[in-house]
Amino acid sequence: AAGDTEMDFLRNLFSSTLGLGSADKVLDELTLEGVARYIQSGKCKNIICMVGAGISTSAGIPDFRSPGTGLYANLQKYNLPYPEAIFQIDYFKKHPEPFFALAKELYPGQFKPTVCHYFMKLLKDKGLLRRCYSQNIDTLERVAGLEGDDLIEAHGTFYTSHCVSFCCRKEYNLDWMKVKIFSDDIPRCDKCSSLVKPDIVFFGENLPVRFFTSMKMDFPRCDLLIVMGTSLQVQPFAGLVSRVSKSCPRLLINMEKAGQADPLFGLMGFGGGMDFDSDKAYRDVAHISTCDDGCLALADLLGWKAELEELVKQEHARIDSQDKKEKASESKGAAAKASSASAAPEPKKEE
Repeated sequence: AAGDTEMDFLRNLFSSTLGLGSADKVLDELTLEGVARYIQSGKCKNIICMVGAGISTSAGIPDFRSPGTGLYANLQKYNLPYPEAIFQIDYFKKHPEPFFALAKELYPGQFKPTVCHYFMKLLKDKGLLRRCYSQNIDTLERVAGLEGDDLIEAHGTFYTSHCVSFCCRKEYNLDWMKVKIFSDDIPRCDKCSSLVKPDIVFFGENLPVRFFTSMKMDFPRCDLLIVMGTSLQVQPFAGLVSRVSKSCPRLLINMEKAGQADPLFGLMGFGGGMDFDSDKAYRDVAHISTCDDGCLALADLLGWKAELEELVKQEHARIDSQDKKEKASESKGAAAKASSASAAPEPKKEE
């Protein structure tokens, strides 16, 4: 069995990196139902999820590019030279104020994971999730129960922060950064007074090393790729869809079709992009809906819908209860401080 697994890995590796191997049709139908039957067949054991901002919009976090409602469409108040400047490392070092004002609005801990996040947790619990590759920085995958080894946070995370000085690089945790942001202080290093930046990847910075090392091992082994809530416009993340074997089915759950192959590239012999509609389509499925509705529909076909809905209900109740306890504790602390201050004796005046 171990030998068969290694042979499958080598076949997938050659297929994805050298363009070799047969393009076997694995799905009996290019629909969500076909994907569900494949998962139920027992042949699907290494699912990779690729997710973007669209999986968090139902939590109240805006995506980047939606006209009118997207993040980039609503940054006028920050007087930026262009919307993307708020995530440009050179601009940040000179003008950190807009980023930290935005961070206060979108800070982790103010939002609850969505149905989509908990669907991935269900895949993990059932032993089917190999990895989740996320473009998101909101940490909701972690809140939903995915742990460090389950996750590749391709564009970084708010979970940790570091001093931007190459000579220092002191690390700070989420709670330290939260105190700074919510007190409207620009976070500066206790050690060298340089700026401290959350470990999210800005334009002009490299992606985490783990992104590159993990993808080389994960994608050749993948036997189902589920892409959710991403426009597949940002490289190198978007290019991951081409790293699975030619036989690996790919399911897109999104509000519009994304990641489709450029016809010109196809004529030149470059494959890899999604093909939903041509006569040659054999493995790509587009389910056009919100990410939550798509996950509920797939869970229903798999017989997991009630389990997923119960998981969401229980976890949201737990988060609400935890929030109430924290707020009550903060109120008690503030009341105790106020009481202590009012009870303090006035200093005697010198005669």
